[in-house]
Amino acid sequence: MREPDSGVCNSYEMLRALLRQYVQPYRHLVAAVMALQVVSSLASLYLPTINAAIIDDGVAVGDTDNIIHLGAVMLAVTALQVVCAVGAVYFGSRAGMSFGRDLRAAMFTHVITFSEHERARFGASSLLTRTTNDVQQIQLLVQMTFTVLVSAPIMCVGGVAMALHQDAGLAWLLGVSVPVLALGNYWIIRHLLPIFRTMQQRIDGINRVMREQLTGIRVIRAFSREPVEIRRFEAANRDLSQAALEAGRWQALMLPVTTLTINISSVALIWFGGLRIDAGHVQVGSLIAFLSYFMQILMAVLMATIFLAMLPRATVCAERITEVLSTRPAVTDPDHPATPPADTAGTVTVDEVSFQYPGAEQPVLHDVSFTAAPGTTTAVVGSTGSGKSTLIALISRMYDVTSGSVRLDGVDVRDYRTERLWAGIGLVPQRGHLFTGTVADNLRYGRADATDEVMWEALRVAAADDFVAADPAGLEMKVAQGGANFSGGQRQRLAIARAVIRRPAVYLIDDALSALDVRTDARVRRNLGEVAGGSTIIVVAQRISTVMGADQIVVLDDGRVVGVGTHDTLLVDCPAYREFANSQAVAADAGEPS
Repeated sequence: MREPDSGVCNSYEMLRALLRQYVQPYRHLVAAVMALQVVSSLASLYLPTINAAIIDDGVAVGDTDNIIHLGAVMLAVTALQVVCAVGAVYFGSRAGMSFGRDLRAAMFTHVITFSEHERARFGASSLLTRTTNDVQQIQLLVQMTFTVLVSAPIMCVGGVAMALHQDAGLAWLLGVSVPVLALGNYWIIRHLLPIFRTMQQRIDGINRVMREQLTGIRVIRAFSREPVEIRRFEAANRDLSQAALEAGRWQALMLPVTTLTINISSVALIWFGGLRIDAGHVQVGSLIAFLSYFMQILMAVLMATIFLAMLPRATVCAERITEVLSTRPAVTDPDHPATPPADTAGTVTVDEVSFQYPGAEQPVLHDVSFTAAPGTTTAVVGSTGSGKSTLIALISRMYDVTSGSVRLDGVDVRDYRTERLWAGIGLVPQRGHLFTGTVADNLRYGRADATDEVMWEALRVAAADDFVAADPAGLEMKVAQGGANFSGGQRQRLAIARAVIRRPAVYLIDDALSALDVRTDARVRRNLGEVAGGSTIIVVAQRISTVMGADQIVVLDDGRVVGVGTHDTLLVDCPAYREFANSQAVAADAGEPS
């Protein structure tokens, strides 16, 4: 029994920590809300007393002037209560929305510092849910805190005091009703916390399924897998629905428990209050006022119950958000970064590098060593899964090596400030991802101050100027999400142009020419050689025509270097490379017409 209680306490502590950190900048708004809620609650508490005076001192004795006077006071107090309530909701909403905005910004800012390891650990769908839905749940709780939780204790404590002032003889009803209501709701809330944790995880699951299906819709249709994917989505949807229904069943108990307690208490109050009126211990107006205060007290408990119904889900969300915010990226800036020369020369040295993915049983790379000098092109070839893309990721420090070192101009890449390291690298990933916007917007990712002339020159180098110029919008040509309105080859060429535009010291091209025909491939390599003559070019390729002109070819086999040299020397000395070359020659011969 202690472990669940400990988990609940930890979750609540995480929620409190988030609220302390992100609500503090808006403490002036919170103070305004508190002041307005206090005034509004006190005004509400004063109204039943005025009503009792109207009945006992006005209606009962037929004093019309007193009724008019007290009625005017009641109207003034009501107007004050309404104005303060509206002001409290306004300032509370502003504080709550600002809190949500800041927390989402903090989540996004932290997530973009994650390395590939952290992104794989959480998953894109879970990070999306935590940044949107989870933050929204806590934001809603904050708004409810300002509008409900602040007034509920005032109404409850003040209502008890005012009720005792009217008739202390009926106070025992409060001593029975309020604890019964509180204990019943606490019992329900304890069961809700683990259910909401499961529910948020299943929201992650349905987001993951939808993301995969929308991304791979063409593959699904090509293989006629729509029925399978529909069943897969239905399973994820059913799991989420079941969790929501289970939570709903427990939440549905709250209103009946509260209503039953309020109604039974009201009947008991009227019964015993009537007996006290008959005995001459209390007047009718006082009993009506006591009943009003009694209802205010129980309604305050009901409002707190509504708040508490949201609390378990918000605490689970706070736990998930804190997990992200407290995760330290595996790739971070060193405490004392190196200060290399302002101009990066571009010498890349890979020295006995080994790498093993977290959780993997075997290393992907074993003792890989080679040097790529400025003004040269180094090609990396090998069979699928030999570690070529991993090697590119290590050079650009998307991961850190397990052993050995990767050096740029003699400085270990782990000793660079990451922004300084990446500023000298032009990376063209295996999948040329494009962002929603225009061609110009995507090119400016490489260089923010690029002029139209510079962008057209980069497009020319990447052999992308022809299809961009053919569009009437030119550089303002629209780019759909992920570049879905371009072919694979066009996306690759735009990604190459984005790297070229910054004129880096090191080009890392990860199999980014695979979707190009042989002629366009040769054109891009020729243009790149002209503008990047003094840079270091490291290219991963599977096409023999792409690598045979390289100054140096590194052959990987099962994560190990089995050959380093030129095309001609490797054909003689490296069986793995010879097999690689011969296989493409056979494929080319097989494709010739007879």
